Amino acid sequence: RRRPPPVRPGVDRQEAERAWPPWPGRLFAELTEEVEMRRITAGLFITVDGVVESPDQWQEGYFNEEMGEAVGAGMAASDTMLLGRRTYEEFAGYWPHNPEADGAGYMNSTPKLVVSTTLDTLGWQPATLIRGSLAEELTKLKQQPGKDIQVIGSPTLVGSLLREGVLDELSLLVHPVMVGRGKRLFQEGDAKVPLRLADSKTFSTGVLSLTY
Repeated sequence: RRRPPPVRPGVDRQEAERAWPPWPGRLFAELTEEVEMRRITAGLFITVDGVVESPDQWQEGYFNEEMGEAVGAGMAASDTMLLGRRTYEEFAGYWPHNPEADGAGYMNSTPKLVVSTTLDTLGWQPATLIRGSLAEELTKLKQQPGKDIQVIGSPTLVGSLLREGVLDELSLLVHPVMVGRGKRLFQEGDAKVPLRLADSKTFSTGVLSLTY
């Protein structure tokens, strides 16, 4: 609990106490300090040449305990997934049918927000379809109580969020490998988006963990 400010020499203690807000005010101050706006975050596996497609084909030998902890931290900080249509359909074809797989409990039970203009129904639940203005919808969701909203995969969606200035945090696990082909996070012709490096780590496998 917050304490009243220290009393300076020559200042009456009772007068200082009266200047401090009454108990309900103190409690409100404590609560508002602890409550933060939800964030939109994204985490991607990526090669040094910018490829994010099919990490299962180039990630072998790099996923270790350090990376598992980094991925787990992002999951623990969020309570909602944000997915593009293609990623949602890929996940819906796997996770509900493999309940014993590592991470299946989280993937199947966590609420999902799906961005799509073509889907009409969402069979893999719990899920909510987002059709309108993405920036407006996410701004509203950030005002609601809860943990972070995390984009899983969905590189096209991540690029859109970056360009629209809606993404609060981008985490990249840069693998020391070049694959030469495949979908890249940033496409030729994309607008310039300045980023600020907030944290960086180097794993024992040579993978760089970069947070912007």
